[in-house]
Amino acid sequence: MAIIINIDVMLAKRKMQSQELAEKIEITQANLSILKTGKAKALKLSTLDAICKALNCQPGDLLEFQPED
Repeated sequence: MAIIINIDVMLAKRKMQSQELAEKIEITQANLSILKTGKAKALKLSTLDAICKALNCQPGDLLEFQPED
């Protein structure tokens, strides 16, 4: 997929563990893991909003476009 979700980068910058983020945004660890590994087929805007609020960042800090070869 050409869209990369950089949650791990922001978690490291904020010195937060994924379990803490999952609790703050009220999703399961499994669903957060799917987002982190890039296996998600979709991302709800409400989830993106919650992640941005919890990590105090912008959507562009989390999403990156990399063209496929």
